Amino acid sequence: MADRPPTVQDRVPPEVRARVEELRRLIHRYNYEYYVLNAPTVSDAEYDALMLELRRLEEQYPELITPDSPTQRVGAPPAEGFATVQHEIPMLSLGNVFSDAEIRAWAERVYRLSGRHEVEFVTEPKLDGLAVSLLYRDGVLVRGATRGDGYTGEDVTNNVRTIRMIPLRLYPPEGVQIPRILEVRGEVYMKIRDFEKLNRERGEQGLPLFANPRNAAAGSLRQLDPNVTASRPLRFAAWDIGLWEGTEPPATHVQALDFLRQLQIPVVPDYRVCRTVDEVIEECHRWQERRDQLEFEADGVVIKVNDRALYQALGVVGREPRGATAYKFPAHEKTTIVRDVIWSVGRTGKLTPVAILEPVEIGGVIVERATLHNEEEIKRLGLLIGDAVVVQRRGDVIPKVVATIPQRRDGDERPVDIPQHCPVCSAHTIRLEGEVDRYCPNPNCPARLKASLRHFASRNAMDIEGLGEKISDLFVDLGIVRSLPDLYEIDWQRVLQLEGFGPKKVENLQKAIEASKNRPFARFLFALGIRHVGERNAQLLADHFRSIDRLMAATIDELLQIPGFGPAVAQSVYEFFREPKNREMIERFRKLGVRMAEEEAPAAMPVQGPLAGKTVVLTGRLESLTRSQAEELLRRAGAHVTDSVSRKTDFVFAGADPGSKYVRAQQLGVPILGEEDLLRMLRESGIEVETAARSER
Repeated sequence: MADRPPTVQDRVPPEVRARVEELRRLIHRYNYEYYVLNAPTVSDAEYDALMLELRRLEEQYPELITPDSPTQRVGAPPAEGFATVQHEIPMLSLGNVFSDAEIRAWAERVYRLSGRHEVEFVTEPKLDGLAVSLLYRDGVLVRGATRGDGYTGEDVTNNVRTIRMIPLRLYPPEGVQIPRILEVRGEVYMKIRDFEKLNRERGEQGLPLFANPRNAAAGSLRQLDPNVTASRPLRFAAWDIGLWEGTEPPATHVQALDFLRQLQIPVVPDYRVCRTVDEVIEECHRWQERRDQLEFEADGVVIKVNDRALYQALGVVGREPRGATAYKFPAHEKTTIVRDVIWSVGRTGKLTPVAILEPVEIGGVIVERATLHNEEEIKRLGLLIGDAVVVQRRGDVIPKVVATIPQRRDGDERPVDIPQHCPVCSAHTIRLEGEVDRYCPNPNCPARLKASLRHFASRNAMDIEGLGEKISDLFVDLGIVRSLPDLYEIDWQRVLQLEGFGPKKVENLQKAIEASKNRPFARFLFALGIRHVGERNAQLLADHFRSIDRLMAATIDELLQIPGFGPAVAQSVYEFFREPKNREMIERFRKLGVRMAEEEAPAAMPVQGPLAGKTVVLTGRLESLTRSQAEELLRRAGAHVTDSVSRKTDFVFAGADPGSKYVRAQQLGVPILGEEDLLRMLRESGIEVETAARSER
C-alpha cells in the first residue's frame, strides 16, 4: 500500500504543538497577574522571552497561528466601518435613584412584586465607560460588540482583542467546566491617571483633548484602526453574563462574577451581598465617600437582585429591568452660562483663558470660574460668550468647561476675543508655529514675575520658607521685587514698615532668602523656569555641564547629546541663554553670590556595571522604591534616566500599571525589564538597594 502524502499537520512536530500551547497558557496567566492582579510573578524580560519564542514558532509554523494567540492582539488592518451586531439578549439600561428614600421605594417594589419579605441584593461600583459584550465560543473570544441602543451594537472585535486584560482564550482551573457559549458583559474604561497622562501627551502634540475618561475610552475603542486602540491605556471589568449555553448557569449574580474570576476575567471591584435595604444604603454611602479617591471614574452604585431566577421573573419595564437600579452620585457636572472670558498670564508668559460663569453649585462647592486651556480649546468647543455650557468639577481639580449647548443660544452671544496684547503689560502676544498656546514675551510683565517668583521660591526649587503666594504678590505689587535677582537685594527696612511684618518674621524671611543662595546648581536651573526644563531635565543639565558658564556656551548639538533631550527641549534651553535679558539676570545672580556650579566631585574610579552609560526610562509603580529613590540609585550606578522612550533607550524598567511608555517600548523593540531586574542590576553595580530604600522612607 502506497504511503499517504504528508499533510500540513504532519509538518508540525508534536513537541512544537505542545510547546506553543504551553506558551499561550503561560502568557495568558502572566497577563492576568500583571494587568488584573497587579502581582506579577515573572520579570518583564522573562515575559518578553516567552512572547519572542511564541512568535518565532508561529513564524516557523504559520499553520499554528490562531485568532486567540497572544501574538494576534494587534495587527488587524484598519476597517472601513463597523458591522452591526444583534444582541440576542438585549443589553438593557438601568433606572436611577438619587436618595435613600428612593432606594427604599425601589426595594419595596421588589419585595411587593416578588412576594418575598427577604431578598439578597448585590452592590457594585457603576464604572463610567463604554458597555461592551464579549462572546466566547468553546472558550475562544469570537466577538466583541458595543451596547449600542441595547438591541443593536457595533462589531469591535479587532479592537477589544488589543486590551490585554481581556483573555483571548479561557483556561479554566481543574474541575471547572466552561459553557459552550459564554457572553461576558462589562465596561471598557480608563483609569483617571492614565486619562490625564493621555491628555497631557495629546496637548503636547497639539491634538484635541478628551473631555473625560468616558469619552476617551469610547473614542479609543471605536477607532477604525486597531493599532490606535492598542496604543491607548484601556481596561476592562465584567459586571454580568448574557448568553450561556452548554452547562448549568450560576444561580446568583455573585456566583456569576465569582465564576468569571475563576476564568481570570477581570470583574468589577469590591462587589458585596447585602441582606437588608439598610446595608444597601450603607454601601452606597461608602462608595460615595470614596468617590474622589477612586482610581477610576464611577458615577454611582449598581444595586441588583442577587437571585438570577428572581431577577428574570421580575421582568422589564420599558427598557429597564425591575431587578436592578443605579444609585447616582451627586453630579460632578452642571450646566451654567459663560458671562465673560478673561486671560491669565503664567510664569512662562503663557496666556490661559478662564471662563467667568454664572455661579453654580457643583459637588457642594460654588463654582464661578473654569479653565478653557487655550484658544484651540475655545475653537474646539465652539464657545461664545453667553453660551450655556457644561462645567465639570472633580475633587480638588480646577473646574473646566467640557461642552457647549448651542441649542440654547438666543442670538445675543458674542465671540471670544483672542488677545493680541498681554492683558497685564500690553506687550504684543505671540503664538509659535505648531503650538496651541499664546504667550506674553515680556519677561518683566508683572503677572509673569509674580508666577515666576512663586516658582523660584517653591520647595523643589530654591525652597525659601515663608515666601508664599501672598508675600510674593505683595512684593511685586509694591515694587519691592521687580525682577528675580531683586529678591537678594530687598530693602528690609521698608519691609519692616509693612503691616503684618514684625521683626521676627522679617528676620526669618531674610535668613531663608540668604540660605537659598547655596542650593544645588540643579535646583537653581529648575528655579529659573526655563520652558520644558523640569526637575529631571535640570538635574541632567547640571550633571552634564557642571557650571552655568559651560551651559550658557552650549550649542544645540551639545544639548542634544544629553540622553532624553529632544529638539524642543534643546531649542528652548539654547534660546533662553541667548536672550540678553536672561544673561543679564544670570550675571546679577552671580554677583549676589548665588551658587551656579556643581561642586567638583573628587576623582573616582569609572562607574562599572550593567547600568553604566545606559539610557533608561522608568514607568509604572514600583513596590520597593519610590520613583525619586530609583532615579537617584540609577544615576549613582552610572545610568542616564530620561522621561521619554526612543530608539536610543537601552532599557525600560516597568512597575505595576505601566503607561504609554511601555507600549512605545514594545513598538520600538526596546528591552522591557521588571522591578526585580532593576534591583538585581543595581546590586550588580555595587549599589546598596535595601539600605537606601529604608533610609529614605
